[in-house]
Amino acid sequence: MSAAQPADVVIVADEQALARTVAERFAAQAGAALDARGCFRVALAGGSTPRAAYALIAATYRDAVEWDRVSFYFGDERCVPPDHDDSNYKMAKTAMLDPLGVPPERVFRMHGEDEPEAAARSYAELLQRELPAPNGAPTFDLVMLGMGPDGHTASLFPGSDPLQDDDKLVRAPFVPKFGTHRITLTPKVLNAARVVEVATAGPSKTDALAAALEGPFDPGNLPIQILKPVPGRLVWLVDRAAAAKLTRTA
Repeated sequence: MSAAQPADVVIVADEQALARTVAERFAAQAGAALDARGCFRVALAGGSTPRAAYALIAATYRDAVEWDRVSFYFGDERCVPPDHDDSNYKMAKTAMLDPLGVPPERVFRMHGEDEPEAAARSYAELLQRELPAPNGAPTFDLVMLGMGPDGHTASLFPGSDPLQDDDKLVRAPFVPKFGTHRITLTPKVLNAARVVEVATAGPSKTDALAAALEGPFDPGNLPIQILKPVPGRLVWLVDRAAAAKLTRTA
């Protein structure tokens, strides 16, 4: 197996600039994938930065992307109904999917309202059915992720082995800090993507970002360190506040 490519770190001025960068890169990668393979398969993230980026995509790139050839999936989901305010699906639907008029058959949501383990199994089966697997795992063109102040990504939280049940492709871990289950892609799927982008901003992320990029490898406490796509690329998109403690930025 090929070694993981070194991560790229792109630093922008602030959270507003970060949202613009995420939107611009989304449109560029969609165009490249459509030209190369005739389709674009993306796993969406939740959070405030993605929400702003999704709104920009809908407002700016409506006529620049062939949306009927884009398929939308999700990196993780809360165990709530799709119309709940905490739903990642509802956020993406409101900010981007509905404004773009994306037909329901192009959107593959995680069923957070179902029993968690059953929802995870169902989504794993869907990925195996819908996505190509050139390197042995369902492969996205782009996986969009964020990072929490505790170093979590998707719904892989500190305190548990992020590689646990990796072969399941999708897990339904119980998250003690929230007292509930989540549904999440496993590292096997995340690391099979052609491109993985982590967008994170603000001073609350400064310590976690420095530890993730420049600290010792400790994915039990910093699950985001498990991101090592092979043969794909890992790109960090961060603002100056989040990058304040980085010593290597080139």
